Amino acid sequence: MARVTVEDCIDKVENRFELVLLASHRARLLAAGAPLTIDRDRDKNPVVALREIGDETITADDLKEQLIHSMQKYVEVDEPEAETVPLLSSSPAAAAVAPQASSDDSAVQFDRMSEEDLLRGLENLAPPAETDDEGD
Repeated sequence: MARVTVEDCIDKVENRFELVLLASHRARLLAAGAPLTIDRDRDKNPVVALREIGDETITADDLKEQLIHSMQKYVEVDEPEAETVPLLSSSPAAAAVAPQASSDDSAVQFDRMSEEDLLRGLENLAPPAETDDEGD
């Protein structure tokens, strides 16, 4: 590899491993047809990529973001939340029974049951019928 070019880039990207990753990613982009930011001067793509990093015509942070994005398999997309749609009834009888839906969610009321009411309701339940299968 071009030693002078690597030495020029070390002050831009301090970690040599990261420098190799970024330069190789940029070289692949150049091979895929990305526009050059410097003159080629008969250099191959890896040397051009190192020279771009060394001359700071392309920033290491931008290359790093592009590299991370290219390696992601799942990109989370923020989707808008679904709006609540009021229930439409098809029969006039159901419309008379169902309360009118309002656009304000704070107007929705729920039935609340106290613990005592729940216990009283459970006491009034009939016990399950005994079967002949139990302990003969």
